[in-house]
Amino acid sequence: MERENQTGERNFLLLGFTEDSDLQSFFFGLLLSMYLVTITGNLLIIVAIISDPHLHMPMYLFLSNLSIADIGFTSTTIPKVLQNIHTQSKFISFSGCITQIFFFIVFGCLDNLLLSVMAYDRFVAICHPLHYVVIMNSCFCAMLALGSWIVSVMSSLPETLTVLRLSFCTNMKIPHFFCDLPEVLKLACSDTLVNNIVTYSITIVIAGFPFSGILLSYSKIFSSILRIPSAGGKYKAFSTCGSHLLVVFLFYSNGLGVYLSSAATSSSRMSLVASLMYSIVTPMLNPFIYSLRNKDMQKALGKLLRKIMLLGEGTIVGLP
Repeated sequence: MERENQTGERNFLLLGFTEDSDLQSFFFGLLLSMYLVTITGNLLIIVAIISDPHLHMPMYLFLSNLSIADIGFTSTTIPKVLQNIHTQSKFISFSGCITQIFFFIVFGCLDNLLLSVMAYDRFVAICHPLHYVVIMNSCFCAMLALGSWIVSVMSSLPETLTVLRLSFCTNMKIPHFFCDLPEVLKLACSDTLVNNIVTYSITIVIAGFPFSGILLSYSKIFSSILRIPSAGGKYKAFSTCGSHLLVVFLFYSNGLGVYLSSAATSSSRMSLVASLMYSIVTPMLNPFIYSLRNKDMQKALGKLLRKIMLLGEGTIVGLP
């Protein structure tokens, strides 16, 4: 199906999850709940880190950036899905589709790079504790965070801009709930060789090198932990990186699941489920993982929630 908007711009058709109206209502409630939990949880993490001076450390600087990335990652796709279900319209404009592709890649790359930077932070903290303050100084940490943002944007631009050179056939149906780049490329009538070369090259560099850095960092970390004589010391050292390790596992396992499901089967159902896990479930779980396993974060969140409750009580008392 093909449709043009009032400016003559082509629209894509997002097939989404199902045509059943009852199931659409279920998915609307489910996605809205998960989205609100994701936004609230990550915002609480960000505000707690900003408001508590005890959390003004490199690890929490990177964590706050990761929370921003998770909010952006989820907000790139889910609001449009909710709008389409609510309005019973599955169309998305070409410019809207390109925008989705750009920001989805930006925040996906940013998550990847920040997880690598956080692994390096844990490596320095455990393997070189006496030099941690010198190595992970505020200027260097700011450069790592800013560099992650810049590299993410610069990585997304070539993949997105090369889509603009393509021409598309009359079939504009995307068997997905958002404009996934591989699915969009399948609809092109023109040659996509350049797009595929750019996409695979950037993916290898942006995903491969950070993941290799994570593996190298944790090989050094585990080697250092095993040399600690006491069991208590080993547990304390491992507990400082346990949350990050779990988030890394969720991110890469779900990301791998997306591409394996799309490559191994022609069924869009498996790809939809894998993409849903990757784009909203992982960002939703990250605040819980870091808050439940981190006592400093628990204390900061407790203080923040008490302040919010006191402000709420003061507002109610002040009402006429």
